[in-house]
Amino acid sequence: MKLVIDEDAGTLTLSGGGADRILDLYSKEAFEIVSQQWSRLGWNQKYTYTFSWMGRPIIQLPEDMVRLQEVIYAVQPDVIVETGVAHGGSLIFYASLCKAMNRGRVIGIDIEIRPHNRSAIEAHALAGMIALVEGSSTAPEIVARVKSLIKPGENVLVLLDSNHSYAHVLAELDAYADMVTPGSYIVATDGIMHDVANLPRGRREWVTDNPMAAARDFAARRADFVVEQPAWPFNESALDQNITHWPGAWLKKRS
Repeated sequence: MKLVIDEDAGTLTLSGGGADRILDLYSKEAFEIVSQQWSRLGWNQKYTYTFSWMGRPIIQLPEDMVRLQEVIYAVQPDVIVETGVAHGGSLIFYASLCKAMNRGRVIGIDIEIRPHNRSAIEAHALAGMIALVEGSSTAPEIVARVKSLIKPGENVLVLLDSNHSYAHVLAELDAYADMVTPGSYIVATDGIMHDVANLPRGRREWVTDNPMAAARDFAARRADFVVEQPAWPFNESALDQNITHWPGAWLKKRS
C-alpha cells in the first residue's frame, strides 16, 4: 500500500489493490491509518528505547503506559504480576502507581534477572513494593511460587511481557489466567509483532507467531475471558482506538 499525504489539498491518498482511495486528511479514518504507520515506523526505529520511569529504562510506548494507568486506577489491584523484568522500569512504574493510590504491590518474574538490573531495582526507593522471582515464567514451581505470594481474596492484574512467541504467551495465559480477578485483566503485550513482520527489524514468521494470535485463541476456548479494549474514562473526541504496540492484548475476565 502507498500513502500520499497532501497538506495543501488536505487529503490522504491510499494506493493499492487496483484503485485509489482519497480521504480527508483531518478525518478519523485518516488519523487511524497514519497513526498505525507511525507506530510501525517508531517500532522499527526503537522509539520505545528512549524512555525511562523514575530512573529506570521502561521500553514501552508512552500511549500504552497511560492507558494501562487508566486500567490500574479503575481496577485497583492489590497485586500486579508481570512476566519479563528487563531493566525494571515497568515494575517501578506500577509500584509508583500503587504508592500514589496507597494500594497494591508488584511481582516481577524473569528467567534471568541480570545482577546490575537486580541491584538497581533493589536499591530503588520503591523496592519495598516489588518482589522479584527468577526463573521461567511457565515453570510449574515458578507459577506455584507466584501464587503463594498472592493472598486469598486479593484483586490481581497480570501483564505478559517476556518471550513473545505464540507458544510461550499461550502457555503463560494458561498458567496465570486463573490468578486474575473477575473484572480485571491479563494483558498479552506486543501484538504489534503481527504488523511489523515485513519491516527491516521484523521477522516473516511474526505474521502468525505473536501474542495477539495467542490471546485470540486463548479467548476462543475460555468462556470466562473476552478480548476487549478497556473503555477510555475520558474522551471528548470521535476517536475510539488505541495508538498501541499492544493490539488485541487486553483479555478481560468476565464478572
